[in-house]
Amino acid sequence: MTTAIATQLELITDTELIKLNNADEYWQKLDRVLDDSKNSQPYLLFPHNIEALAEIVKQAAQQQWRILICGNATKIDWGKITQNIQLVVSTQKCDRLIEHAVGDLTVTVEAGMKLVDLQAKLRSHNQFLPIDANYNEATLGGIVATADTGSCRQRYGGVRDLLLGLSFVRTDGEIAKAGGRVVKNVAGYDLMKLFTGGYGTLGIITQLTFRTYPLITNSQTLVLTGEPKEIAKISQTIRNSGLTPTAMDLLSSQVVSKLGLDKSTGLILRWQTITESIEQQVSEVKAIAQQLDLTSNTYRDETEEKLWQDCTDIINTVHSPAAITCKIGIAPAAAVSLFEKINNYSVLARIYASSGIGQLQIESDSNLDLKMQLDYLNNLRSHCQQNQGFLTILNAPKELKQQADIWGYSGNGIKTMQAIKNKFDPQNILNPGRFIV
Repeated sequence: MTTAIATQLELITDTELIKLNNADEYWQKLDRVLDDSKNSQPYLLFPHNIEALAEIVKQAAQQQWRILICGNATKIDWGKITQNIQLVVSTQKCDRLIEHAVGDLTVTVEAGMKLVDLQAKLRSHNQFLPIDANYNEATLGGIVATADTGSCRQRYGGVRDLLLGLSFVRTDGEIAKAGGRVVKNVAGYDLMKLFTGGYGTLGIITQLTFRTYPLITNSQTLVLTGEPKEIAKISQTIRNSGLTPTAMDLLSSQVVSKLGLDKSTGLILRWQTITESIEQQVSEVKAIAQQLDLTSNTYRDETEEKLWQDCTDIINTVHSPAAITCKIGIAPAAAVSLFEKINNYSVLARIYASSGIGQLQIESDSNLDLKMQLDYLNNLRSHCQQNQGFLTILNAPKELKQQADIWGYSGNGIKTMQAIKNKFDPQNILNPGRFIV
């Protein structure tokens, strides 16, 4: 069977074809997300253009080959373990800049372009895309497919708020598009929102159009630390005020400690606007913090950039093979209560204070067996759900993922999601089993 697959795929031009067990070490991590119960090794494909990608999908549909889709595979661990995969298709070679309408503040790129590369191109025109994804090497297609975003959502919203249009390869190999290259576009269905966070289960994203923003050079960050109740108070006060921080994140005591500050709950705020406004707002927040007996530290320039990068690295770098990372959601007013619940455990957590969305990492603990780990995750999930939220397991040891409820969702949207999946992918060949349905 594998020889027959290779024979057909080798006829597709502009495509690199590698047997997974012959790929370099970087791609061997795919073993963690593939169900190896049938002991089969899929092929790894790198199409160099959209036409080659479409031909791969067309062949897969005809032969009912199951495809695992990725860009640079930075988030390939996220979601459930996929089963019976014949092809792993990476879009990393499809990475061209299609159009940058500088005056209209829009940019169109192929999905395989890395966010860091796009930011460099935009910076030369004094613009940027307000997405601070969790991994520097992440491709834009992967960021959209997983709805991966960070602290910028405080000011600019999530990925779907920045996405104006997209093109994708359907499961029959045809290329389709939705939206456009203008900020106002009301024609047709809003497939951009449907594909954002769809984990590549409805089609393979090939091209994306985003709105961009003028680059802001003035920036200052304030980190407040202290007792959880006082941090909760000042967070609520800022949310209800006219203050306009670009980013506002709650940090668990373990994260604050790793940043080299006192081990206490933290609130990190960033302002990016005119200097006078920054100074006024920082002064106002410091005055409130002093009344609540909170410690404040100010960061600018290189130390500021390093601080934000350290925050991201602390949460997203998997510190051991046994670590578990989760995406969470919780009512903003209840976010600090989650910190109080995890204070007795080795858990790193960061929550975007206005949305209640965030990530946490449960570091390895040899005292917890698999059942205890599952019970602990279920307790955290229950707490989030009781406070209008959720908990999704992202990275975890394979044996835990095989027994855990990865998504923890049982709401009335399941039937709708299944109907949409059946409509877009009736043969279930795209990222089968990875998402909720």
